[in-house]
Amino acid sequence: MQDAIAFYHGLLSDELAQASQAMLDDQLRRRGLVFGERPLATVLRPRFMALAHYRRLQRRVRVLMRAFGKAYERAVTNAAFRTQFRLTDWEEQLVRHEPGFHAPSPTSRLDAFVLDESGEMALTEYNAETPAGAGYNDALVASFADLPIMRAFGKRYEALPLVARHGVLHVLLEAYEEWAGRRAIPRVAIVDWPDVPTRSEFVLFREYFEAVGMDTVIADPRELEFRGGRLYADRGPVDLVYKRVLLSELVERCGLESPLLRAVAARAVCMVNPPRSKILHKKASLAVLSDERNSELFDSEERAAIAAHIPWTRVVEQRQTEHGGRSIDLIPFILESRTRMVLKPNDDYGGAGIVLGWQTDATGWEQAVATALASPHIAQERVPIPSEPYPSLVDGRAAFADRMLDTAPFVCGGEYAEGCLTRLSTAALLNVTAGGGSTVPTFVVEPR
Repeated sequence: MQDAIAFYHGLLSDELAQASQAMLDDQLRRRGLVFGERPLATVLRPRFMALAHYRRLQRRVRVLMRAFGKAYERAVTNAAFRTQFRLTDWEEQLVRHEPGFHAPSPTSRLDAFVLDESGEMALTEYNAETPAGAGYNDALVASFADLPIMRAFGKRYEALPLVARHGVLHVLLEAYEEWAGRRAIPRVAIVDWPDVPTRSEFVLFREYFEAVGMDTVIADPRELEFRGGRLYADRGPVDLVYKRVLLSELVERCGLESPLLRAVAARAVCMVNPPRSKILHKKASLAVLSDERNSELFDSEERAAIAAHIPWTRVVEQRQTEHGGRSIDLIPFILESRTRMVLKPNDDYGGAGIVLGWQTDATGWEQAVATALASPHIAQERVPIPSEPYPSLVDGRAAFADRMLDTAPFVCGGEYAEGCLTRLSTAALLNVTAGGGSTVPTFVVEPR
C-alpha cells in the first residue's frame, strides 16, 4: 500500500486539498456524520488496504470467532466456568433468558491493531453488546468516494469500499426469523437514550431500514410500553428491537422490570443483541481465551490463533498463572511489568478507566492495581500500534502527519467479518468516544 499512499499524497496539491475538504465538509454535514458536535472525519484520505490483507483479516476473524463461540457455549451451560467472565448478580439473572436464536451476538465488532506489512495482529477488545459504527462507516464511504482527490486517484488505482450496514440488516432479519419461526418483515425499534452522541447513526439506520421496507422508530427506553403481551413504541407494536442502549445503563435507570426487559423475558419481542451478549462483551472474555486453564476447550488451530493474535490477558486477582511458559505470581508480576501493561475495567466503554502503565509512574500504577483488585479489571500486555501518514487541510494547505490506527472489523452472526472501520489518533488510546482522533472508511485498493 505504500506506493498507493505515496501516489495519493503526491496528487494532493493545495488546490485539490481545498476542493476535497470543502466537499467533505459538506457531505459530513448533510449526512449527519458527527459524534456529538465533532465531525467524524478530520483527514483527507480513507484507509487503504490490499485485498490480500483483507482476506487474511477475514480468515483470522473466522478462527477467533470459533474460539469465542466455544467459550460462550461453555459459559451458558456451565455456571462455574461462567464465573471467569465476572458477571454481576443482575447480569447472571438476565443471561439465563433464552434469546430465541443461536448467535451470542448477531452484530459485533472486534478492535485490533494490525501491522499490514508484517502480518502481525493483536486483538485488544471485543464489542459484543452494542457495536457502533456500521452506519457511520457506510455514510463515510459515500462521503469519501466522490471527492475530487478520489476521482484523480481512481485513474490509476481501483478503490473498492468495505461496507457494513447490510451485514447488520442481514443478521437482524436472520435473528428475527429464527426467533419467530417464520420469515416476515418486522417493525423495528432502535432503542437508546435521546441524548447519546451516536444518535445521528440511529437516523442513518432508520433511513436504511425504511428504504428496504421495514417500518422503523427511534425510541427512548423510558417511553416503551409492555401491555397485552406486546411491546409498544411510538403508538405501535414492535417486533424487533435493535438495542443500542447499554444494558448496564438500562438497568441502572429503569431497573430489571423495565418494559423492554419484561418483554424480552416473556418472548414478546426479539432483541438484538440479547442480554447473553454480556458474556463475551466482558473484557474478561479475552482473558478466558488467553488463560492456560482453558486451553483444552480449543482445537490446535484456535489455540495457535489465540497465541498469535490475543495479547496475554488476565483478570486481576491473587493467583498463580503462566507467562511465557513460566509460572508467575500474578499481582507482583503486574506491578513489576508496569511499562508493558494496560489495566482495563471489565465492563466500560469509550476508554473510561483504562490505565496505560507506560504513561503512569510507579505510585500511580500501584494505586491502579489496587483499584483493579477491588473491582473486576483485566491486565493486558502492551501491543505494537501501527501508524501511517494521513493528510489534512491546515491553513489552506495540505499537511501530512503520522497517525496511529486500529483495525475494527464488523462481525456478523458471531462468525465472519463484513466491513471494517478504522480509527486514527495521535494519542495511544484510539477511541472516538474518548474525544480524540478521526474515523475513516476502509477501501480495498488494487492497481488498475
